[in-house]
Amino acid sequence: MTTPYPFSAVVGLDDLRLALLLTSVSPAVGGVLVRGEKGTAKSTVVRALAGLLPQVEVVHGCRFACDPAAPDPGCPDGPHTLGGPSVARPASLVELPVGATEDRVVGTLDLQRALSDGVKAYEPGLLAAAHRGVLYVDEVNLLPDHLVDLLLDAAAMGRAHVERDGVSVKHAARFLLVGTMNPEEGEPRPQLVDRFGLVVTVAAPRDARLRAEVVRRRLAYEAGPDAFAARFAEHERDYAARIAAARAVLPSVQLPDAELDRIARVCLAYGVDGMRADIVVARCAVALAAWHGRDRVTAGDVADAARLALPHRRRTDPLDPPGTDEQKLDEALAEAERQAEEDRAAGDPPDSSGEDDDDPDPGPDGPAGGDGPRDGGGPSGGDNPFSGTDQSTPPPGGSPSPPGPGGGSTDALPDDGAPSDPREAGAQPSGDAAQSGAIAVAGPAYRPRTLRISARGEGGHAGRRSPAFARRGRVVGSRPPQGKLTGAPHLFATLRAALDRAALDRAALDRAALDRAALDRAALDRAALDRAAVVPGGWRAGDVPGNAVPERGIRVLPRDLRESVHVGREANLVLFVVDASGSMAARKRMTLVKTAVLSLLRDAYQRRDRIGMITFRGAGADVVLPPTSSHEVGVQRLAALRTGGRTPLAAGLRAAAATIATERRRDPRRRPLLIIVTDGRATSGPDPLLLAPALSGVASVVVDCESGPIRLGLARRLAAALNADVMPLDQLEAATVRPGSSPAPGSAPAPTTDRAYRRAA
Repeated sequence: MTTPYPFSAVVGLDDLRLALLLTSVSPAVGGVLVRGEKGTAKSTVVRALAGLLPQVEVVHGCRFACDPAAPDPGCPDGPHTLGGPSVARPASLVELPVGATEDRVVGTLDLQRALSDGVKAYEPGLLAAAHRGVLYVDEVNLLPDHLVDLLLDAAAMGRAHVERDGVSVKHAARFLLVGTMNPEEGEPRPQLVDRFGLVVTVAAPRDARLRAEVVRRRLAYEAGPDAFAARFAEHERDYAARIAAARAVLPSVQLPDAELDRIARVCLAYGVDGMRADIVVARCAVALAAWHGRDRVTAGDVADAARLALPHRRRTDPLDPPGTDEQKLDEALAEAERQAEEDRAAGDPPDSSGEDDDDPDPGPDGPAGGDGPRDGGGPSGGDNPFSGTDQSTPPPGGSPSPPGPGGGSTDALPDDGAPSDPREAGAQPSGDAAQSGAIAVAGPAYRPRTLRISARGEGGHAGRRSPAFARRGRVVGSRPPQGKLTGAPHLFATLRAALDRAALDRAALDRAALDRAALDRAALDRAALDRAAVVPGGWRAGDVPGNAVPERGIRVLPRDLRESVHVGREANLVLFVVDASGSMAARKRMTLVKTAVLSLLRDAYQRRDRIGMITFRGAGADVVLPPTSSHEVGVQRLAALRTGGRTPLAAGLRAAAATIATERRRDPRRRPLLIIVTDGRATSGPDPLLLAPALSGVASVVVDCESGPIRLGLARRLAAALNADVMPLDQLEAATVRPGSSPAPGSAPAPTTDRAYRRAA
C-alpha cells in the first residue's frame, strides 16, 4: 500500500487545513466543501487527514462499525453485548465515486437471492462503511442532487434510513463529510451548498518561493514516500494528539450569551437566510475554542468561524456568481462589534464579565495567542517553516485569508468573445443603440415557456426537460434485466414469465411422455423421485423438465425476472445561437433578446441542463461559452455581449453544427436542443438554408425576434428548413396571453401550462 502524503507537509492552504481539523474535532459542524481550481492539492489534503484521526474500537464482526463501549441498539447486526469482543482499526476513508448509485450509497436488498433462494439479505452501502471515519466525495458538484441530499441528511442526523426494495433498515452513520469540486465544471445548487457546514476556496500559490517548495516536496515524496513521510512523522503525531485532546475538551467548552448574541448579529447583518448559519457558526466557534485548548468561546473564535461558515450562504440567486464578499463580511463583523460595545456601555449584556472583557475588540485571529496556527499547526509546528503561523508571512500567494471568488475564476473575462472588429462597420442601425459594440442591459428574468424535445430519449442524464426512458418515472413496460437487477422487479411481468416457463416445461414433459422409452424411464425414476425431498412451492428435486413432477405454486427462477421500464425526464444540452448583429440593436431589441436568453438560462439551470452559447456578428461566429454546467458563467457572458456589424447567420449555424458534433462524441447520451435567437436576416456569408443538412436530426427552436409593422417572415423560413418549431419573442413568456383571448378586466393573465411532456409520455 502506498504511503499517503503527510498532512503536515502540505504547503499553504491554511484555511482548508483549519476547516478540516475543526470538522475532525466536531463532526457536528456539518462537513467541509472545498472549492478550487485543478491542481491545488484538494484531494491530497483530504486523503492525508484520515491518517491523523485516532483509531476506533469496533465490535468484532459488525459490518456497521459499532462502538463496543456504546453499541447502537438498532444496529442491523445487533444486538451487541456491552463490552463484548472488539478489534481496533484505523479510521476508515471511504471515497464515493461520481458514478455511484443510490443502492451503492445506502445499501440494498439482493433481489436475486431473495427471489431465487428466499433469503432476505441486506448489503450495507458506503454510508455504513464510512461510520466513525471520513466520507470523501470528489467532484461533489457532478453528483445527482438526490444523492447529495441523501449524504447531507445522513451527515446531519448521524443515522441512515434505508427504505427501498421492501427493506427497512436504520443504522448509525456518523462520519466526517468532505466534498471537493472544481468550479469550472459547474456550481452546485445554493440550497445544497448551504447544507455544508464550512466552505473553503483554495487557489495555487502566487509566490514563486512557495511554488518551488511545493514542487520540491512533491518530487521528494515521489522519490521515496516512506522516507519523506518519516521526516514529518513527529508533526503528524502532534496533529493527532491535538485532535484527540480537542475532542476530549469539546463537551466542556462554554458559549457565553454575549458571543451567542454576537453570532446572531453577524448573521443578521450579513443577510443570510434561515437559522442554519447561526447554528453552524456557533458549533464552529466551540470547536475553535476546543482546538486552542480553551474552555470558553471568545470573540476571535466567532470571527474566525464566521469567515469559514458564512460567505457561501449569502448567494440567494442561483445564477449569482459564487465567492466571498469580504467587504460585506467585515462590515457585518464590525456592526456586530459596535452593537456589542453599545450593550457593554449600557451595562446590560449578559455574561459581559470575565474573559470577554480582557479583549473587547480582538482581531479576526483571536485574543492572546488565540489566533493559533491558521492551519491548526501542532505544538511543534514551528519546526516546519511552511506549516503553521509562518504561512502568513509570505506574500499574497500564501496568505491564510480565503482567496477571491472562485480563486481565479472565469469571471475575469467580461469582453471574451466580443472584440471590437473594424470589419463590422457598414451595417449600422438607426435608433438609440446604433453604435457598433454597444452593450444592452437585460431586464428582469421571467418564467419562459418550456421548450422540450418531443421524441423520447434512451437512457439520458436525469433531469427535468425532455421525456426519456430512465431509471425513475412512470412505468410503461418490462424487459429482461440488462445485467444484475438493480431495482425493484416488475412483479406482474416476472410472474407471467414464470408461468410461461412452467407451461413450456409441462409441454415438454407431455411430449416426452408420448415416447415409450421416455415412459419407461419415467416409471423407473418415479420411485426415486417420490423418495427425494420436495422443493417448497416448486418442482421436485432435480428441477429437470423431463423428470420433474410439478407441485402446487410456481417457483420463480432468476431467468424469469423482469425489470420495469420507466419513462421520466432527462437533461439536455441547450445550445443558444444568438444574433448579435447591428439589426438587433434597433428599437432596443437586444434588451428584449438578452432578457429572453437570461430567462431561458435560468430555466436550463432549474432543469439540470448543460448550456452553451454561440454569437454571430460581423464576419463570423464565436463560441463565447463552450458547453458547460456553469450557468452563472453563461449569465456573465450574456451580460458582456456586444452588438453591431453584419449578420453572418450561416457562420452561426456552422459553429452550432461543429459544437454539437463534438459534444455527441464526448457524451452520446445527452441530446442537444438548439435554440436560435434571430430575426432570420442574413446580410453576410452564404445562404443559411444551405446549412440545414448539417443540423439534420437536431431538435431546434427558432425564437423569432422580428418586430415592427412590416415582417418578412425569414425566421419562419429558416425554421421550416431546419424542421424546427417557431416561437415569437413576444410569446416566449409563459404568462403571455394568446391572441384572441381577453382576460377579465383587472385580473392577471392566466399562465398557460405546457403539457408537451405529458402528451409525449
